[in-house]
Amino acid sequence: MKNIMGNALTVTLFGESHGAAIGVVIDGISPGIKVDVEYIKAKLEQRKPYGKGSTKRREPDVPEILSGVFNGYTTGTPLTIIIKNCDTKSGDYEGTRYLARPSHADLTAFYKYGGFEDFRGGGHFSGRITAALVAAGAILMKALEDKGIYIGTHIKNCHGVLDRDFEDYEKDVKILAGLQFPVLENKDAMQEEILKAADQGDSVGGILETAIVNMPCGIGEPWFDTIESMLAHGLFSIPAVKGVEFGAGFKMADMKGSEANDSFKYEKDCIITSTNNNGGINGGISNGMPIVFRTAVKPTPSIYKEQKTVDFEKKENAKLVIHGRHDPAIIHRARTVVDSVTALVIADLLIIHSGTDYFRSEI
Repeated sequence: MKNIMGNALTVTLFGESHGAAIGVVIDGISPGIKVDVEYIKAKLEQRKPYGKGSTKRREPDVPEILSGVFNGYTTGTPLTIIIKNCDTKSGDYEGTRYLARPSHADLTAFYKYGGFEDFRGGGHFSGRITAALVAAGAILMKALEDKGIYIGTHIKNCHGVLDRDFEDYEKDVKILAGLQFPVLENKDAMQEEILKAADQGDSVGGILETAIVNMPCGIGEPWFDTIESMLAHGLFSIPAVKGVEFGAGFKMADMKGSEANDSFKYEKDCIITSTNNNGGINGGISNGMPIVFRTAVKPTPSIYKEQKTVDFEKKENAKLVIHGRHDPAIIHRARTVVDSVTALVIADLLIIHSGTDYFRSEI
């Protein structure tokens, strides 16, 4: 039963959606990282639901640091954060205990844990747990920014409504850092699409596009710990993520080598590529160009339409109408989760390459 991610820098998640609290333990973290609690709260704020396009569950999401921080800096020992659950309505789930919600983990959780799992609100499988990931990721994201490495994600596609491409990567990433709804253009049309689905008792998904700028060259490994494989491992661990592609991704299948290859050139004594079809990665290792990838997020599985399912206690077919509080779209809230997981993976890769002193501040 694995709830740990990472090699040199590891992250362990714990808690359930309707339990007392959720939390995270970060181990292998560098000593001397300045912990900006307000920065953590700002990232958690980006994950929070708001408006008609989100669940009515409203959690304060106050991060409590229990260990690993002293006088505002990481000590290098395990860092533990908890976030208490305050706005739970567990009764919404009692009547559907044995009705498998389509595309949820209810049935697979029952098979894995033999009926001992906490089923309320999805339990340990809930997207609620991502708040702990965001709290952990925020510490490393700020440490990366202090090194000049920036991560930003926008909604590239929401149920067919498109945003523009990244243009000036660093400028766009910094703009996105201050946005609650992460869209560079076409925000109103996307929000209307989400509200339309909500009015129909349905949900929508989409595609997030992420850029990492100013990543040093030569980071990553050539085989099993490539940048792509480590990022994909982390990204596919986020609930609702069903696809990841780097650079031009699947479009490369329709290209010739002469079209797909990124030619090199010198510019101001730096080696860059004329295009970035490989997404800043060659041979699993960073080449100095922006690392670019896209993440497909499925529609929220909890919808208010009647659905066919099974009752796995009575062992018979059934119909289900879900009640409770659910999001018609999670893609805008998932953005900061993707950023946070990306920060954790990139920090792990940098510590593997340069040691824990990479992020250490000077006393």
